[in-house]
Amino acid sequence: MSRLRVVFAGTPEFAASSLATLLESQHQVVAVYTQPDRPAGRGRKLTPSPVKQLALAHDLPVYQPQTLKEPAAQAELASLNADIMVVVAYGLLLPQAVLDLPRLGCVNVHASLLPRWRGAAPIQRAIEAGDSVSGVTIMQMDAGLDTGAMLSEVRTPITSRTTGGELHDRLAVQGANALVTVLDDLAKGAITATPQPEEGVTYAAKLSKAEAELDFHQPALQLASKIRAFNPWPVAWCALGDDRLRLLMASAETGDHPPNEPGTLLEHGDDHLRIACGSDGRDVLCVTIAQLPGGKAMAVRELLNARHARLATGTHLGKPTAQASEGDTP
Repeated sequence: MSRLRVVFAGTPEFAASSLATLLESQHQVVAVYTQPDRPAGRGRKLTPSPVKQLALAHDLPVYQPQTLKEPAAQAELASLNADIMVVVAYGLLLPQAVLDLPRLGCVNVHASLLPRWRGAAPIQRAIEAGDSVSGVTIMQMDAGLDTGAMLSEVRTPITSRTTGGELHDRLAVQGANALVTVLDDLAKGAITATPQPEEGVTYAAKLSKAEAELDFHQPALQLASKIRAFNPWPVAWCALGDDRLRLLMASAETGDHPPNEPGTLLEHGDDHLRIACGSDGRDVLCVTIAQLPGGKAMAVRELLNARHARLATGTHLGKPTAQASEGDTP
């Protein structure tokens, strides 16, 4: 089996998993491309990406262009004489001239079962939408947004307790392993790309902090999925008086319930808060992990023992009803 010369392009932790596994394979990583260092932390100190840190630890040459559209950047890439370019959550668009440079083109590790959830936040959007399965697709890149032909697919279940963070970590490992298998097969000429289906295309918009505020007029199942999807970022929250209560794990309570004002804290269980929700407050959201301002995330059982008065039955969470209604008016 021939050894491929690989240029790796990626930036966050998800990409670092693929690079780490690739470095343990028979293939040769000749260079690493990653986003320029960004300010991070309270001191806003310029910080290298996880991929850059890993590359430097292995004495790999690192390139951090602002764009790959410039002829000089493309010439620099061409000089590396790579057989293939592997792209994992890089963050820069690759023009056609770059896609055409390597002998075997460019392949991408994408954290969804394409064509569902093309775009920036496929892991969280799959959970938020209530999908029962997710996965990783290895695809041959083309000029479109996650539209390339598929080389491999790995599936994994989403359960009623799967969080965005847990699914991220699972797919990072599965994607890394699938990537190396695909490179092995490409080196042998033993793999064929399959065009993506035209049906079932959805787009995973980038996450924003603004959408993390919960609206208790929504159904409990929808809210529970959003809470799990947004854990650990941006973390779903609701107003608790002038403070914010952050919610990190939740489920929908089954059965029939009397109507209540959406956002009302109902009589709690031993280990969970119960919040009335839905258009008529007949749904019940059960929250088992939460975080009060100034505190750390903890099991609700502990939270009730520590701050029981703030979470008393009858307390209203979220926007006042009038304010929520005004916000819904076009």
